[in-house]
Amino acid sequence: MSQIVDYKKADQAAKTRRTVLRVFTYILLAAWAVMVLFPFYWMVLTSVKSYSAYNGEYIPKFFTLSPTLENYKEAFTAVNLGRYFANTFLFTVATTACMLVVITLAAFAFARLEFRGKNLVFTLFLSLMMIPNELVVITNFITITDLGLRNTFMGLILPSVTSVFYIYLLKENFAQIPDELYYAAKVDGTSDFKYLLKVMIPISKPTIITVIILKVIECWNSYVWPRLITDDPDYYLVSNGIQELRENGLGRENIPAMMAAVVVISVPLVVLFLIFRNKVMAGVSRGGTKG
Repeated sequence: MSQIVDYKKADQAAKTRRTVLRVFTYILLAAWAVMVLFPFYWMVLTSVKSYSAYNGEYIPKFFTLSPTLENYKEAFTAVNLGRYFANTFLFTVATTACMLVVITLAAFAFARLEFRGKNLVFTLFLSLMMIPNELVVITNFITITDLGLRNTFMGLILPSVTSVFYIYLLKENFAQIPDELYYAAKVDGTSDFKYLLKVMIPISKPTIITVIILKVIECWNSYVWPRLITDDPDYYLVSNGIQELRENGLGRENIPAMMAAVVVISVPLVVLFLIFRNKVMAGVSRGGTKG
């Protein structure tokens, strides 16, 4: 009887420890979430404060009773932000589409096709990831300039149509597909290209969606390359628009309007990630798991 009582006490103590640990974990996660989300909250809050209200706050307030949308109107009228949005959308769609074709074909070749020196070529290909981005930017700038493609969408797009990391991620995903499916398809007379379209791409859809989303975010946030290759406002992206706002004095003097511009630029990416967050997590975990 005493053994039963001791067992119940031990079980109750274990449950108590698990409960305390779970509560402590949730408290840490909640604190971390607040630290991560607070800058976004402050950005949105500042964007709806009037210029006079913001400058009149000797002690920053964490709320406002008189929100306004005038800052958003001023952000769009101070520079041609609408044009920059259209340029960024075109740049993002074209770059992502071209890159998707390139990396899919490259990943398929490394994962499924057999040719002499494949492993050596892939190893050398991965070694390109060791090259500093600064050197790549310099080389790309010289190449694009020599080709006369500065201040063109082609000049913006070409250096970003491939990625060693995305090829590696997709190749590892393709390699998980059983060889038996490929051999069965070949027996049925299916070509390699048709097998890629009908079998490999549908199976690898989560990873492909992940690559697309990551590339869209990369293109949307692109700053260094557009600043180097374009000095014509007709080809500015939203990153150039933010810099133009700042250089025109709006960012230094009218912080609420500057924050309004940043909110407008950030919202599409936040919405995109929230919609496809499960796909992103599934694609990354699948791409990093072998077997």
